[in-house]
Amino acid sequence: MNNLKQLLSSQFIRNVGWLGGAELANRIFRLGTTITLAHLFNPYDYGLVAVVLTTNEFATVFTLRSGIGSKIIQADEQDLKVICDTSYWLNWILCGSLFAIQCIAAFPIALFYGNNQVILPICITALVYLMLPFFLVQSALIQRENRLNITALCNVTQSLLCNILTIVLAILKFGMWAAVLPAVITTPIWIVINCMNHSWRPPKSFKLEGWKEITNFGKDILGVELLSKLRGNIDYLLVGRFLGINALGIYYFAFNAGLGISLNVMNAFTSALFPHLCAVRLNLQQLKKRYFSSFKSTAIIVVPFILLQSSLAPFYVPIVFGQKWVSAIPVLVLICLSALPLPLYNATALLLNAIGKTHINLYCNLIYTVLFAIALLVSVKWGIFWVAATVLICQVIAQPIFSVWAIRYVFAKNSSFSVAQKS
Repeated sequence: MNNLKQLLSSQFIRNVGWLGGAELANRIFRLGTTITLAHLFNPYDYGLVAVVLTTNEFATVFTLRSGIGSKIIQADEQDLKVICDTSYWLNWILCGSLFAIQCIAAFPIALFYGNNQVILPICITALVYLMLPFFLVQSALIQRENRLNITALCNVTQSLLCNILTIVLAILKFGMWAAVLPAVITTPIWIVINCMNHSWRPPKSFKLEGWKEITNFGKDILGVELLSKLRGNIDYLLVGRFLGINALGIYYFAFNAGLGISLNVMNAFTSALFPHLCAVRLNLQQLKKRYFSSFKSTAIIVVPFILLQSSLAPFYVPIVFGQKWVSAIPVLVLICLSALPLPLYNATALLLNAIGKTHINLYCNLIYTVLFAIALLVSVKWGIFWVAATVLICQVIAQPIFSVWAIRYVFAKNSSFSVAQKS
């Protein structure tokens, strides 16, 4: 009982509770949406949605949202005001540029897939970038203060309204617009909630003081996130290009109905873990204790969930989503299992970021991504099942190897980092 009380009193566990509750609600809402779209959409519709949302996923990385936000969370107190003021203007520069770039890129993307229907949706989703600077700094400050209940409130509120709107538009026969418009329409929720819950306000004068410090910290995280997005979406690009929009629709459905649930659960732990580690980044013993206890908490919940979901897929897919998606079951099972190493991998990547070793993440991710892309280029010739099998094999082999090496680098007694910290 004492151990249980101590566990529940942890700030990390409380934050995970808030974010986990929000993600659970999100998955319940999303399940209703996924079921609705599975019955109203055909594989071709899913394929068009995959093209639009994949484009947006790539472009979102260049907002440097994670890099700038992480720097605000990690910053020393005396530097915080300058970093926040500069981050605000950097956000406007980056997000405004991305809006224009994505709209221009819509035309060659349509040419790549041979389908002009995706041009306007890609341009409409770019409108989200023009809303991000209004709340990104406040959101990072709220995370820095460990008030992740506010972040959870934003997540659950937007998710509820977004999924309701998606279902309504799908029933009204809006086609792929039902999956595109709601995210744009509901983004202002983040602006309202974050600004109401933090007193920070934008500077009145334009200054970029200390911008090099922010971008130097953020560029490695940008590189890592870009490579992660590439790994997370390159299979969509290859399947859509070489196997067609219908095959892409089946593959995209398998990902969303399978891995999407597991990723949402892990996101709750990931969002709470970074500020939890940053708070003790200068104390090696405390950092080690927090890292391993947090990883254990994540794995205890996530790993059984992934195994249960993958084993039950042959039963729930035809019942919940309909017989037309039975062909996606083998792909869904493989994609579910590919998430097993993610709790260890995500925790280790955040550990390196917390101690300022973002460049190590970048180099390892670059090597991994090149090998991953080559493997997918070979496997796509044999269809979507072998693409999914390749994703599973690569993640099960590469991610644990990286994680074990990084843990030894940080915590081993005779490692260069450990010796430097003690000195």
